[in-house]
Amino acid sequence: MTIPNHISVDDFVHMAVGEIVALPAEVLAHLQQEIEERLRFAKTASDWLNGALALKYADRASQARGDSGKDFGAARFADGDVTIVADLPKKVDWDQFELAQLVERIKADGEDPREYVDISFKVSERKFAAWPSHIRSAFTTARKVRSGSPSFKLKLEGAV
Repeated sequence: MTIPNHISVDDFVHMAVGEIVALPAEVLAHLQQEIEERLRFAKTASDWLNGALALKYADRASQARGDSGKDFGAARFADGDVTIVADLPKKVDWDQFELAQLVERIKADGEDPREYVDISFKVSERKFAAWPSHIRSAFTTARKVRSGSPSFKLKLEGAV
C-alpha cells in the first residue's frame, strides 16, 4: 500500500523538529503507528532473545555466583571470546503491616523510628475526591499537584 506523502521512520529521524512540526496530521499519525509497531516488535524480539540467553547461561551464572559466595548481583564468565555478565538483581519487599507494628514498638520504647526506617504517606486521588469537604480542606495544604508528561495519540478516521 502506498501512502501519499509517507515518510519512513528511517527518514523521519533525520528531519529537523521544525520540519516534523510542519507535517500534516495524517503523516504524523502514520509515523506514530509505524514507531509503535517497531517498538512492539523490538520488545518481542528482546524478550525472545533474553529468554534464550537465560536458558543458555542461567546454570553457569548461578555457578559463578556460588563460586564467589553470593546469591545476587553480577557474575562474569567467558564463552569463547565473549565475556558474559549475568546480573541477578536483589529485590526486597517489606510487609507494610508488620513494618507499621515495628514502628509503633519503636515509638513505645521512646525511640525515633525515622532513625531506622523511611516513613512516607500517600493518599489515593480516588479516596481524596470521595472525602467530605471539611476533611479534604484539612489536607489541601499537604497536597501538591504536578503535571505528568503530555502524550498525544493520533488516530486516522476510519482506521481500526
